[in-house]
Amino acid sequence: MELELEGTDLKAVLNRLRRAQGQISGVIKMIEEGRDCEDVVTQLSAASRALDRAGFAIIATGLQQCVTDLDGARANGETGEQMRTRLERLFLSLA
Repeated sequence: MELELEGTDLKAVLNRLRRAQGQISGVIKMIEEGRDCEDVVTQLSAASRALDRAGFAIIATGLQQCVTDLDGARANGETGEQMRTRLERLFLSLA
């Protein structure tokens, strides 16, 4: 199954990923400058949350598409239970 992000979903995910990218760049710079450990960890935590939110948005969109594409999965030989198990593993990988 191919994930298709469109319009506002795509924009929101890309914004979150760009925010995380900027925060990680900030963490690298802070470490290179020898900044305070607490500041570095705070920034790293913010980057982690941004990545989590992007991942959850992608999975939510994927789940929505999977529900509407269940017949297509069955046509490819995948049962509803197999699809559910695969998506559950994917979702739990972000937890």
